Amino acid sequence: MLAGALRKPGQAVASPVAAPAEPMGPKRCGYVAIVGKPNVGKSTLLNALVGQKVSITSSKAQTTRHRITGLLTQGATQFVFVDTPGFQTRHGNALNRSLNKTVLGAVTDVDVIVFVVEAGSFQAADAKVLELLPKNIPVILLANKLDMVHRRAELAPWLAEMQQRHPFAEFVPMSAKSAKDIQRFYAICEKYLPEQDWMFDADELTDRSERFMAAEMVREKLFRLTGDELPYTSTVIIDKFEQEGKLRRIAATIVVEREGHKGMVIGDKGEKLKRIGSEARQELEKLWGGKIFLELWVKVRSGWADDEARVRSFGYE
Repeated sequence: MLAGALRKPGQAVASPVAAPAEPMGPKRCGYVAIVGKPNVGKSTLLNALVGQKVSITSSKAQTTRHRITGLLTQGATQFVFVDTPGFQTRHGNALNRSLNKTVLGAVTDVDVIVFVVEAGSFQAADAKVLELLPKNIPVILLANKLDMVHRRAELAPWLAEMQQRHPFAEFVPMSAKSAKDIQRFYAICEKYLPEQDWMFDADELTDRSERFMAAEMVREKLFRLTGDELPYTSTVIIDKFEQEGKLRRIAATIVVEREGHKGMVIGDKGEKLKRIGSEARQELEKLWGGKIFLELWVKVRSGWADDEARVRSFGYE
């Protein structure tokens, strides 16, 4: 079954790979929250764990703004991975308060928490996230970006120091880019998940709708193609999502806070906006296995990130 085939815009996104056969023995299923400061590799990790892109990534902090659930059914176990926004400590606007509320909500009702830090590093922002973690849920310390550490021997004293900071259930130095490390991580997580029936169909990738995924892919390309010039408060709203067989017609609005930002997104003779649309369309066609017609507009909504009501109206919790 192709990804998203025969599904309505509000339905979850399915994997294009055939669903695994039903296991004979007892099933396991549980929630695994992925938490950490901004830009530590949480979304890259989630995509690697699921085996397909369900959470957008960019070098810009605050790329992830929602609780994104990635699903993987392997053998008798169904992993429900929950990616969260990076906890915000620097800005206090309505958007950031919403992001932090999402993080806090995600860590209170899961079976295990994966606390992601950069291997060999622990900063004030990491400490702030660690303070939020409940004491009654096992926490796995995932030291990510191990491939960037040149002297592995230096990790031993760092791990000993981390052990003093929190009673971690496991210490896992790894790289989200290593397939071998990812496979090893499944086995580590699995033992913390309870024996119970699966919560989702075996072929589902995420509980997020196609409409949501369309907005996220446009936002990723927006951030990647504008770099640091465009403020993080820009967002994307889906105005229309229609499906005719395997063809999806999507109209979306990119919302910016200033008139100058609008020109930045559109670019010379509209070239930047065309490229954003083209790259987002290609990503969505790869995800869903069908043709996409994507139309983009740009509008200015001054101060929206400081307006509680507008933040909620744009789909933030």
